Amino acid sequence: MFSAADTAFMAQAIRLAELGRYTTSPNPNVGAVLVQNAVVVGCGYHKQAGGPHAEVFALREAGIKAKGATCYVTLEPCSHHGRTPPCAEALIAAGVARVVIAMQDPNPQVAGRGVALLRAAGILVDIGLLEAQARALNPGFLSRMERNRPYVQLKLAASLDGRTALANGDSKWLTGDAARADVQHYRAQSCAVLSTATTVLADNARLNLRTEQLLHSVATLENGELRQPKRVILDRNAVLDAKLAIFQHGGEVLLCVSNVENSRQLPNIARQIHCPLDDKAQFDLPALLEHLALRENVNTLWVEAGATLAGTLLQLKLVDELIVYVAPKLLGNTAQPLAILPQFTVLDAVPQLSWTDVRMVGQDLRLTARLT
Repeated sequence: MFSAADTAFMAQAIRLAELGRYTTSPNPNVGAVLVQNAVVVGCGYHKQAGGPHAEVFALREAGIKAKGATCYVTLEPCSHHGRTPPCAEALIAAGVARVVIAMQDPNPQVAGRGVALLRAAGILVDIGLLEAQARALNPGFLSRMERNRPYVQLKLAASLDGRTALANGDSKWLTGDAARADVQHYRAQSCAVLSTATTVLADNARLNLRTEQLLHSVATLENGELRQPKRVILDRNAVLDAKLAIFQHGGEVLLCVSNVENSRQLPNIARQIHCPLDDKAQFDLPALLEHLALRENVNTLWVEAGATLAGTLLQLKLVDELIVYVAPKLLGNTAQPLAILPQFTVLDAVPQLSWTDVRMVGQDLRLTARLT
């Protein structure tokens, strides 16, 4: 069904889509390429939520050359009126002859409707070219649409012997400058950062995006404005007060409580959200993740917390990706652990991981694994 040329043009669209990875949330990353007589006449990618979609940029560049052209797009063109008009209608109006789509949009507002509009207009539509690569562009968006929860990335920093801090809590700085700058890239691509009041209080953490620490490659991207991720803090006992640094820097702060207290005085950037308790009188984390996906439009959730929350998320199988920065240090057996997990008696019961990436970041090692 697909030629070598089709594959090459779709690969170009996928590379374009990657350029929007810091700024499109909660929308997906999408790239589009318009081809006329084997020559690219227009290309584009989605740069900013609320702004024109990839197809629109490609059509603008192509102009009248779009008539009779083939459009290669990484995600099914939208068919509904949101903050922008439907891309399917724009392609029809431009007179394209064929649309090659990497994958169908799982968003219920689209989900095949864009394809149906195109085909009803007499446009040839082919679906499924480089679908796996297209899905890899948007793990968070797909998780929100298909599982009603964010894609969860758990970040930890540890010594070579798997310890995160000395027994007295001292952990500054376990990893080097390069690793801490690397973390900013993940925060920049996340919709929200999840942590606990204990972690915030431990070192008056801000948990915000530090644009000054981002590498030069991000600053020079021609996309929309970098946005601050929401900070989602488990604050069951309402111990965080307005003077803390987390309320002075960055974007919105969501304080998770089991009972919303109307009398609590909060800074303008903060609001309380209700999170029910489970049968163990702990926060119902699956319910919280569902709330974040469905009510807060959180695609990707970046977790920076201590061993207790890390262990709970792992036990509940809520972690999709584990990212550990390993420092060339040894802290000893009295130091604090990576994650608090139950005592296992058989190896078959322990969480299973699959390595996806191993690389040096400065003097530290970054290990990335998927939960299997």
